[in-house]
Amino acid sequence: MSSYFNYKNNQLVAENIALSDIAGEFATPCYVYSRAALTDGFHQFSNALQGREHLICFAVKSNPNLAILNVFARLGAGFDIVSGGELQRVLAAGGDASKVVFSGVGKTEAEMRQALDAGILCFNVESAAELDRLNAVAGSMGKIAAISLRVNPDVDAKTHPYISTGLKQNKFGVAYTEAVALYRKAAGLPHLRITGMDCHIGSQLTETSPFIAAIEKILVLVDQLALEGIELEHLDLGGGLGICYNDETPPAIADYIAALLGALQGRTQKLILEPGRVLVGNAGVLLTRVEYIKPGEEKNFAIVDAAMNDLMRPALYDAYHGILPVVREDYAAETFDVVGPICETGDFIGRARELAIAPGSLLAVMSAGAYGMSMSSNYNTRPRAAEVMVDGSTVHLVRMRETVQQLFANEKIIA
Repeated sequence: MSSYFNYKNNQLVAENIALSDIAGEFATPCYVYSRAALTDGFHQFSNALQGREHLICFAVKSNPNLAILNVFARLGAGFDIVSGGELQRVLAAGGDASKVVFSGVGKTEAEMRQALDAGILCFNVESAAELDRLNAVAGSMGKIAAISLRVNPDVDAKTHPYISTGLKQNKFGVAYTEAVALYRKAAGLPHLRITGMDCHIGSQLTETSPFIAAIEKILVLVDQLALEGIELEHLDLGGGLGICYNDETPPAIADYIAALLGALQGRTQKLILEPGRVLVGNAGVLLTRVEYIKPGEEKNFAIVDAAMNDLMRPALYDAYHGILPVVREDYAAETFDVVGPICETGDFIGRARELAIAPGSLLAVMSAGAYGMSMSSNYNTRPRAAEVMVDGSTVHLVRMRETVQQLFANEKIIA
């Protein structure tokens, strides 16, 4: 549990605000974020990188709320985007386009134009076909596109297969064995400028050895390119550092950075990192209320008002999230599957949880700040949740709860 969410007098609080008060004001389901936790995480990165030229690019996909992006922009962050929509969010939140790196395997021509017009720092190119398209688009606009190639080092990230991105069978990046040839090709294209090399091997990594293995392989390519006169200005080592959801023991941010810098000893290139989950995951919780207790022959169910449309990770990855009572009460503890109202057997928040609860009890689903709201949907015509940010003793509504009318406002009945 994050130090910014803890119990005081048997009440779970976010910074100085009782979560029960937030639920009373904004209803449930509701996402709650701690500004102090966001700020502290970013400072852990920046402090560990002091003395090294660097850029910390927050991975927007992990949580794209404008208020969160604005917190990081004000701290000096750059941003890692994977769509034109994310670029528009970054700019709307006060982010600096010149600190944006654009990743992703399927960049459209329109997205390339949008990013070139905005003046982003770099495109992380993921295929030979993308090189050709970007060169043509930049040429048609009379611009030069700064590029790095995302190289797939074929390193096992030892994480869930859906979020492992650095193996040969993954769709991401260019093959390690083809990287030098593709850099030669890029060097010959008139509307591209090579600035760096990118590598991102996966998400929710809990040890440093895969990162180091990837760096060692990448540096071999960097040296090969230097022999051919292709000098790189930056190395983008991606993100992927994990957090503790249950019993994982990921390295501290400072230890992770120390390991990276050790592997890069003697290298002078600017270092770009793309942290996402590690900055926001434990900076947020999802509040939900128990609607019914349903005893069963084989298991008991606590049916809550949050569902897989609000938090997809358990259904998608069989992911674990801690579940805590917002108010510690004197009910007899029982084992429950915590499930939502959606008409899918996969609609669960947690299985086999020991909880002392009753109908009406408030629960906090922990570690929900990353890939929670960002992956939410309107399945079963369920409006998406409100989002709230706590700043000390102040509470800010940073996204209003949707209404059902908004969900079908763009639909039309034909005659």
